[in-house]
Amino acid sequence: MADSSTAARPYAKAVFELAREDGSFDQWASLLKAVASAVGDRDVAALIGDPRVGSARIGQIIVDALGEGAGQAGRNFVRLLAENGRLAAVPDILEGFEALRAEAEHTVDVNITSAAPLSEEHKAKLAQSLRARLGRDVRLHCEVDESLIGGAVIRAGDLVIDSSLRGRLQQLATNLNN
Repeated sequence: MADSSTAARPYAKAVFELAREDGSFDQWASLLKAVASAVGDRDVAALIGDPRVGSARIGQIIVDALGEGAGQAGRNFVRLLAENGRLAAVPDILEGFEALRAEAEHTVDVNITSAAPLSEEHKAKLAQSLRARLGRDVRLHCEVDESLIGGAVIRAGDLVIDSSLRGRLQQLATNLNN
């Protein structure tokens, strides 16, 4: 949703600057993930759009759920988002924040979906190869999808490497049909 990501950009930059100033990237990432999870809940999302429920009340409910661990700045940020009608943009704010953080830390998140669980040795080799190819430190996020039949799909930003057996079979079918 273009409007949400556009509206989220200044908030993401503001949170990033706060986190960079005091080295609290992990704390802000945790807070944003928790708020994104809350606003992603079907019941909460319905309340956000309900004109009978004030945005300040929804913000306070989320702040109360976060507890003291959110810190004063985090609680104030959630209240600000609620007052400005931007709670629904939190997933986009999180995405923008993580992109700015990755750029500052010279890291890239790499999602690896494999047909079978990867050994620690295989993960280390993949991380080393990707680090050399991308010129950044990599954070691997691995998951298993048995429907791939064999191999893996690697995603790092815009880069997609599909070495799965399912992907190869689909490519073969496409080539045969052309």
